Amino acid sequence: MNFDLNADLGEGEPLRRTRALMRRVTSCNIACGVHAGSVESMRRCVDLGLDFRVRIGAHPGVPGEFGRGAVEWSVAEFEQQLMRQVGSLASIVAARRTDLQHVKLHGALYHHVERHADFAAAFLRTMSREFPGVRVYALAGGHLASAARECEVEVWEEGFLDRGYRDDGALIPRGQPGAMLEDAGELRRRIKGLRELGGIALPAGAVVRVRTLCLHGDAPDSVRTADRAARWLGSVLDRK
Repeated sequence: MNFDLNADLGEGEPLRRTRALMRRVTSCNIACGVHAGSVESMRRCVDLGLDFRVRIGAHPGVPGEFGRGAVEWSVAEFEQQLMRQVGSLASIVAARRTDLQHVKLHGALYHHVERHADFAAAFLRTMSREFPGVRVYALAGGHLASAARECEVEVWEEGFLDRGYRDDGALIPRGQPGAMLEDAGELRRRIKGLRELGGIALPAGAVVRVRTLCLHGDAPDSVRTADRAARWLGSVLDRK
């Protein structure tokens, strides 16, 4: 099985880091100006994505706390935000005569949609109506991935290279021990498991099947992590 390697970009990281990560990943999730980013950073990231033949995706989020605070929108407000944020990036992509490939929700919004079926339904409804043919990146084994398949929205189930997992497949919350994998040996063991098992091995032994793998572009050592991941994934890295 081949794996896509994605990174969240345009979130205020130095341009040299954006460029370095674009050289190594196969997909980028571009911040749409609310939790981070601006029209200029979106344009810059789209251009770099095209230069390095990287799949271009939108990364909408909520304001405040870098998109990791409470989601206070109603379902209707969420749908409006999706159309505004994803639509703004889609218009930039269209001006470059190419296509938006995917949408991945950011931070608190990503987890909120997993826990609230009405938000998941609104997300998929908006995708089907406003952005047909654009796939969704969703937590592997989660509610959104299952609902997307039922709605016939293409979904790539996502695992996290640099995050710790609980036995139930949920991520260890940031700030808690084990939330981030910071050791090269841990990363290598995770990638070895991906190549051998086709997914991420949870602490209790179950395996979560994944199609795309995320690493966080805002981490100080993200370029080194991306370089190791690209090298160690080798022939199973799914380049365009």
